[in-house]
Amino acid sequence: RWQKVLYERQPFPDNYVDQRFLEELRKNIHARQYQYWAVVFESGAVVQQLCSVCVFVATWWYMDAGVLSPQGLLGAGLVSSLLGYVLFHVIDAGAGRQRSGRTWWADLKSTVVFVAFTYGFSPVLKTLTESISTDTIYAMSAFMLLGHLIFFDYGANAAIVSSTLSLNMAIFASVCLASRLPRSLHAFVMVTFAMQIFALWPMLQKKLKAQTPRCYVAVTVLFALAALAGLMSISSVGAVLFALLLLCISCLCPYCLIRLQLFKDNIHGPWDEAEIKEDLSRFLM
Repeated sequence: RWQKVLYERQPFPDNYVDQRFLEELRKNIHARQYQYWAVVFESGAVVQQLCSVCVFVATWWYMDAGVLSPQGLLGAGLVSSLLGYVLFHVIDAGAGRQRSGRTWWADLKSTVVFVAFTYGFSPVLKTLTESISTDTIYAMSAFMLLGHLIFFDYGANAAIVSSTLSLNMAIFASVCLASRLPRSLHAFVMVTFAMQIFALWPMLQKKLKAQTPRCYVAVTVLFALAALAGLMSISSVGAVLFALLLLCISCLCPYCLIRLQLFKDNIHGPWDEAEIKEDLSRFLM
């Protein structure tokens, strides 16, 4: 009788298998079963980040057109940052601060240093890309914002995820766009706003998602409506297309993902590579 061993000589070819070979066949043993509304909830991270880019571009357009003053944006950003900072620590009753060991004074010093350096270098930021054509600036900014969306950490454990690269690309795009604004004060306010919406706002999103899911859903809907309203004042066609994109990501894509799960057919059996589950650290001593 044929035995599945390598240390004995048997009167069978090396590639011989008997009728019991497919008895160990298993299908989709690691497949995940998704629920539609759970996938819709998780798609909120993608929706919020798309809306963040939309709000940033719309804000830049308002400043470039002279509709929004830098003083107004700076005041609104300061108030919203203070409210978000307090909300960030109230949600978990300060448990996150206790785990990190970071003090209020350290946060204040970091803020002062960032504001001082950004304001001091704002004339440099304003004249940094004067030798580059405006079309090239717009193309680079679009490319960087697209890269920001691709490499952003949406919660997936993948090699393409890089929070540092994503943030750097967004800040680079903000510097490029800020250099086309009228004055250095505009550039300073624009870069500060970019830091708020691309660095601080996602942190508050993750905290809301982990601690208060219902508030997270409400904030996502309100933020999407605000982005659509801002884009509608610039381009009605762009607002309609952006609304269709958000609906596709939040409603259609989860449905397609769940439907495609029915066609998944991963097979497992004795032909798989062996996995050593025993602790072999004692042999390394």
